[in-house]
Amino acid sequence: MTFCSRLVENVEEKELMISLLDLPELTLECIFERLSPAGLCSMAGVCSSLRERCISDRLWESHLKQKWGKVIGDRAYREWQCHVASRNGSNLAYRKTKKGLFESLLSAQPFSWIRPKIEKNSKVRTNLPVDSVMAWYLSLESGKFWFPAQVYNRENGHIGFMLSCYDAQLSYDSRTDTFQARYSPHGRRTAEENIGWDRLRAPPIDTPPFMLHASDCLHDLKPGDHIEIQWRRNKECPYGWWYGLVGHLEPCDGNENHCRCYYSDTIVLEFNQYNPGSRWRRTTINRKDHREEGNEANGFYGGIRKLYNDEEVVRWRRFWPNQALEQ
Repeated sequence: MTFCSRLVENVEEKELMISLLDLPELTLECIFERLSPAGLCSMAGVCSSLRERCISDRLWESHLKQKWGKVIGDRAYREWQCHVASRNGSNLAYRKTKKGLFESLLSAQPFSWIRPKIEKNSKVRTNLPVDSVMAWYLSLESGKFWFPAQVYNRENGHIGFMLSCYDAQLSYDSRTDTFQARYSPHGRRTAEENIGWDRLRAPPIDTPPFMLHASDCLHDLKPGDHIEIQWRRNKECPYGWWYGLVGHLEPCDGNENHCRCYYSDTIVLEFNQYNPGSRWRRTTINRKDHREEGNEANGFYGGIRKLYNDEEVVRWRRFWPNQALEQ
């Protein structure tokens, strides 16, 4: 009887010793999908089989979209590809370096929170494909990769930039969960620190900051529409995007039953963050032949975007100043 009991116990112990890799494929996928970036990095250091699963682009695309989706766009991805190509040549996916990128990225601060335990004699391959989504995520997280995005109210809400959005190169600081920005050298200042997530956005259109945007909404603009318009101080400066509204022409009383402003070639743009007497309060453009308009005294108005998305309008309104600007 004693012999039989021990035999049963040994069988039960063997049955309980099930490896993670023995689980059904669907169960494994569910587990990996619920792991944080730190969890995936730790799991990737266990063995080569788990590593191949944990560096999957599909898993990291979810994390990239969740954390970075609102601040990185196509331009950032193109710059990332150029950044990788300039460092690693044409054979991006398989080229090996003296020290694996996976290990080198994780060994740099502030990555102690996701560094896997890799033994000196471990046979786990730590060389991460440099064009993988995981590599891109870790480069963003480390702050080593400066990416293009746009900053609302640059210089922390300086009066000269209220309700504007400017292109910048940004670097993330995971310790403070804020960003550092580098603006074009042709401006008041070239850098800013401690920028929160709420002040950033991915460029909504693929127009570089020194290029005039080709307006495709002029025929559709009518009083009450929300818009963004390019504006720059002089020809050497980059454009910023400024929030405004389409207004009524001077003879019009705003009565929608009699308003004919929509049929006029002249469009009134209002920037109501400024006092009624301000020279920045109103300007006009030509609906049929608008390009860049302005002068050295009042700056130059460029292309226009109509805001069709209510979420964009709400976000602009969050930056509305507490009182009208005096400029």
